[in-house]
Order: sequence, then C-alpha cells, then structure tokens
Amino acid sequence: MKTSLWKLGGMSWGALAKRVWAETNADDVFGRAAQLAYYFLLALFPLLIFLTATLGMMLGSGDGLRTALFNYLSQVMPGSAFQLVDTTMGEITGASGAGKLSFGLLATLWAASNGLGAITEALNVAYDLEETRPWWKRRLVAIVLTVALSVLVITALLLVLLGGRVADGLAAHYQLGEFFPIAWRILQWPIVFAFMVLSFALIYYFAPDLKDQDWKWLTPGSLIGVVLWLLVSFGFKAYLHFFNSYSTTYGSLGAVIILMLWLYLTGAAILIGSEINSEIENAAAAAGAPDAKERGEKSPDDHKQAA
Repeated sequence: MKTSLWKLGGMSWGALAKRVWAETNADDVFGRAAQLAYYFLLALFPLLIFLTATLGMMLGSGDGLRTALFNYLSQVMPGSAFQLVDTTMGEITGASGAGKLSFGLLATLWAASNGLGAITEALNVAYDLEETRPWWKRRLVAIVLTVALSVLVITALLLVLLGGRVADGLAAHYQLGEFFPIAWRILQWPIVFAFMVLSFALIYYFAPDLKDQDWKWLTPGSLIGVVLWLLVSFGFKAYLHFFNSYSTTYGSLGAVIILMLWLYLTGAAILIGSEINSEIENAAAAAGAPDAKERGEKSPDDHKQAA
C-alpha cells in the first residue's frame, strides 16, 4: 500500500522542520546552493536565448512575448540584477541576430541544460543516492527537463497574456456577462502558481537517480519549495529596495553580486524542497512503508551509521 507524502511519514510539521534543518546542515545545502548559483549563472543566458528563440519560431515575431517574459521576470528578480540580464540579452540578440540564434538552438539548449545537470548532482546528495546512470542518460534527462520547463514557462506566459482576450471573447460570444473575464483574471494566477509547482515536481521526480517511484502532482517539497522561492525572491527584492548598499560597496560589480545572490537563494529553495520530500520518505521507510524502502532510501538509522 502506497503512503501519501502528505502524511509526513507519521511526523508532525515541527518534527519535520527539525529533521529538514538537521539534514540541510549535514548535506551542506547552502554550500551546494552556492555551487548551483555558479552553474545557474552560466545556464541563465542560454536558457533565455532558447526561450526567446523558441517563442519566435512558434509564434512568428516573439518581440511582444519576449517583452512580456522579461516584464514578469523583472517582478521576481532584484532590479539591478534584472537590468544586468536585460542589457546582456539585448547585446547578445543584437550581435547574433534571430537567424543565428535559431540556427544554434541545439547548442543553446545543451548549454542551458547545464544548470539542471548541476541540480541532479545536488539532489542525489539530498536523497542520499549514488548516481548509477551513464553520463549520456543524465545529460538526456537534463535536456528533456529543460525543454519541459521551457514549455511550462511559455504556456504560463500565454495563459497570462492571451487568456484575458480569450475570456473576453467567450464572454461576448456566449453572453456570460462581465463576471467571467474578471473571474479569469483572478483564476489565472493560481494556474500560473500551479505551473510553478509542477516545474518543481518534475525536477524532483526526474533529476535524482530514484528507483521505482510514483508520480505525484503535488508534494510537500514542491509546494514549500515554490513558496520559499517566492518569499526569498520578493523579500530580497524588498530588502534591496530599501537597503541596497551593494552598488556603493562594489561599484559596477554590485549588479553581478546581486544576481549571484538571487541565484544562490533560488538554488537553496530547490534543495530545501528536496530535503523535505527526502525526510518524509525516510520517516516512512523507518515506519515500514514498503514504497519508500523499495526505492532504496536511507532511514534515520542509516544516516547515523553513515555519520
């Protein structure tokens, strides 16, 4: 019989928080988040190029959607970090041209997948797993995940940008009244949030070398990971709005440092979410849940022996 992760392996939320904090320190999550920030920085611009080129190939002129994509990105990223990304992307696309970017789409995709490749290694540590897949399979998983996440981003973007027009058209055609478009504008944000949770769930399911696991649309780790990422992103952005001393201290390097800090917080949120799922699975294994044991995950006693 399969055990739901939402039962927390028989633990309370407080006990889970203590175990996650202990494993976060034991697995050096914050140190690995710093490593992820480096790989994210190298993969960020190829990913944005891949997204904008894909938008152009799918929808013709992607300038409007590209602008919208960057507008929504600016709402999450710190201001100076976004300005750095926006300026750099403008220089890249201006120098390369749309044709060259589309021609180099596969090379761009390969570079963009490096970030997910780094996530794979970090998640294996979080789940206490030893990687057994050959390098080509790990790279293929990273590429497929990059494409899947890109599709989710584009779909969410289209829902936000075009959903309102569709709702207005349906309301006018079927005489649904003014309430329907308003309801859609409210409903679209929970849908976008669901896409973000699904993105985390895909990463947690496919990236680590887990065996015989069952797909779950929503897990405590993916939900808390997304909420944590949003909180630290908006919190860091608000902090910099009132107390931004990086530009004064570091000059022109301040924007780069802020971008790296935001990527660091992003990596930490992803890894903490995986630690939550891992600890729930470990508690379930210790309590005798067969599905957790079959995946070969370690129990708390195994952690003590390893230490």
